[in-house]
Amino acid sequence: MNVKPLSDRVLILPNPAEEKTAGGLFIPDTAKEKPLAGKVVAVGPGTAEVKMEVKEGDTVLYGKYAGTELHIDGTDYLIMKQADIVAVIEG
Repeated sequence: MNVKPLSDRVLILPNPAEEKTAGGLFIPDTAKEKPLAGKVVAVGPGTAEVKMEVKEGDTVLYGKYAGTELHIDGTDYLIMKQADIVAVIEG
């Protein structure tokens, strides 16, 4: 895969959706919550107004409706503006 985000956009590999509840019940595909965290795969160069604060490899949190879904080489990704990312998870 060779995708290079432009401007202040970020390509994210979402974390997999939960398969089971805490009690051990399996969740059907139709009821799974969309993940709200993922790993940054690629980062654009930024703009004159927007300095890129995230980098490849960061784990980030983003809004429920953030980004555009992409399907590349059998894998689902999200591409979104850096402003749609709400936090970087450290540690």
